[in-house]
Amino acid sequence: FQGGIEIARDQGIISPAYTVLSPVQPNTREFITLLLKSKPYIENLSLFVTGIRQGQNIDYEKLSRSAIPLPLHPDRCAIVRYLNYADLRIRRYISAKQKLIKLLEEQKQAIIHRAVTRGLDPNVRLKPSGVEWLGEVPEHWEVHRVKTLCGEIVDCKNRTPEAVDSGRYTVVRTTCIKDGQFNERGSYRTDEKNFVSWTARGAPRQGDVFFTREAPAGEACLVPDREDLCMGQRMMYLRPDLKLLDARFLLLSVYGPLTRTGIELATNGSTVGHLRVGDIHALPILWCPVKEQRSIVAKTTDETKNLNKAQTVAQREIDLLREYRTRLIADVVTGKLDVREAAARLPDETDPLLEDSIDEIAETEVEDLETAVEEEVEA
Repeated sequence: FQGGIEIARDQGIISPAYTVLSPVQPNTREFITLLLKSKPYIENLSLFVTGIRQGQNIDYEKLSRSAIPLPLHPDRCAIVRYLNYADLRIRRYISAKQKLIKLLEEQKQAIIHRAVTRGLDPNVRLKPSGVEWLGEVPEHWEVHRVKTLCGEIVDCKNRTPEAVDSGRYTVVRTTCIKDGQFNERGSYRTDEKNFVSWTARGAPRQGDVFFTREAPAGEACLVPDREDLCMGQRMMYLRPDLKLLDARFLLLSVYGPLTRTGIELATNGSTVGHLRVGDIHALPILWCPVKEQRSIVAKTTDETKNLNKAQTVAQREIDLLREYRTRLIADVVTGKLDVREAAARLPDETDPLLEDSIDEIAETEVEDLETAVEEEVEA
């Protein structure tokens, strides 16, 4: 009822949390797969759940008695043919845009890496950093630990606020933090009682940096200017000592080579990429005076703004295509859109384009995408 449905493409075993549904008629398999994964059907599954909110299960006895629409065999074939053809082209476009985003991110990281390891002055005197692979850094820069530069480091400590749909407070989860950006879409709501209880130790505020300990580990972003935020499991916030550290410079450093390598080493060997609080305290960071930090942040922000804009546009296009695909599948499998004539006009399935894998198609567009990156940077 939350969309945890997928066709089995391999032979294997399942845990007790899963149930296997096998079509009585093998030639209905592809259509039923599309139907069961469509948005209307998943929403309909809420009629067949039992249990309390945090432990609901699908009642398969009830579900087994529910009716599903099943077109005639020729119509099923047309639907599957049309949707497979459309899906391939949508995934091709999404794959190309994802490649563009990756190239833009690599360009942005190159700018950030140089800024947080060499600063802005190309003529500055250098010294060995003390970290063999890092090489030389500006003579007046120092390597510190995060703990020595932050006034507070506050961990959730598994005190996850209870979800309350009608609540007006936002619980930040690890899924809200990605590539230095905050996205409320991954959060959930709680009420005032839970919020007040959680924030008794102190609430995150503007000027702090959110940091994820797990799932995934090592993502960070600036805390938005809001007073309704608390944190869920595996979340924490870092509060820089403003006399020593600018929050924006700390955020750049999290994605810089020294601190990022520290994160990777601390999670090495962990199957889920877990960071302990002590690991975060010990993370290394290249430090320079606060005035210089702010200059680096301003310059880096200016140099990456067009890259960020291009990434945002590309991601929005991906989101729109995914929304379109979801709506298209729903309309076709429920009969709202008749695609029989369109399916009959599609090229033969032996069309070489249809036989190419998504990865192979994306590779043919790499040069065009690299050119697009260069144009975005110049713009």
